[in-house]
Amino acid sequence: MQQDEISLQTLTTNEAVHVGYSDNNIVIVDSIQQFAMVNDAHVSMGAIAICTSGRVQGKMNGQPIELRQNQVAVIPENVVITDLMTSPDFNIKAMFFTNKILQSFLREKISVWNEVMYIQRLHVLRLSDEDIRFYTSFYDMLSLCFEKDAATPYLSDVILSLVRCAMLGLCGAMKQQLAGASPLPSDGKSGSSHFQRFLHLLHSDGVKHRTVESYANELCISPKYLSVVCKKHSGKTANEWITEQVMEDIRYYLCQTDYSIKQICDLLGFSNTSFFGKYVKEHFGMTPVQLRENRLQTANYPQN
Repeated sequence: MQQDEISLQTLTTNEAVHVGYSDNNIVIVDSIQQFAMVNDAHVSMGAIAICTSGRVQGKMNGQPIELRQNQVAVIPENVVITDLMTSPDFNIKAMFFTNKILQSFLREKISVWNEVMYIQRLHVLRLSDEDIRFYTSFYDMLSLCFEKDAATPYLSDVILSLVRCAMLGLCGAMKQQLAGASPLPSDGKSGSSHFQRFLHLLHSDGVKHRTVESYANELCISPKYLSVVCKKHSGKTANEWITEQVMEDIRYYLCQTDYSIKQICDLLGFSNTSFFGKYVKEHFGMTPVQLRENRLQTANYPQN
């Protein structure tokens, strides 16, 4: 069965979608009521969607999900939505984003996001009246930004700052909801337990630039099994998880601090600056010095 593709490109080129803001990493949608006509879809980006009226139900990666008015759906990247049914008055406001900007916005708090998305799988959050006022205020400010001339100095920086603040607030709501969630078995035997422990290791370890074998040894499992477990629970291999975290640390230290390249190399666990330079060149398409010199451009989160 053919699936609709929901991506940055399809959202920004679809005349039926009212886009308030878009760049290489974020698309903010004011209204996507025609989503009600979609039956099956592959969502390639992460998404946060607030149901402003009506309700929708369906399946996400085969698991039932329902969203009602004043509830928020938090969706990881690369999921398949099927069997959608909506009420006639259904509508949502949504933000779609790349994993890169998610990592940049949340930094050390990304562990809360990953816990909610991949361990507890709490994809629908209920908003209190206070929460609704809180996020409505952010959206009202964003709407004022959307009305400004696109050439207004620092406009995109203001928009990204507002979005980051709102996502941090949502991360706080996630943390509160996690406190009331039933803990998963911690007998160390289940795949979900191994995956959870791997994420905790990855987020708590200052030196993330380590091999899959190194993490697997700490978990007392084989590297192959660790990658199988990661793929099953998140759609990403263990090596992809490690690389994402290392890249974000590199981007942060080069673009947001004044540490020397040698200091960053040591902090991140690279054996020497030559190897560090080759790694940065391979993953960012530029040298560490070039990445640092482009820090103002990087602050707007361009595509790699």
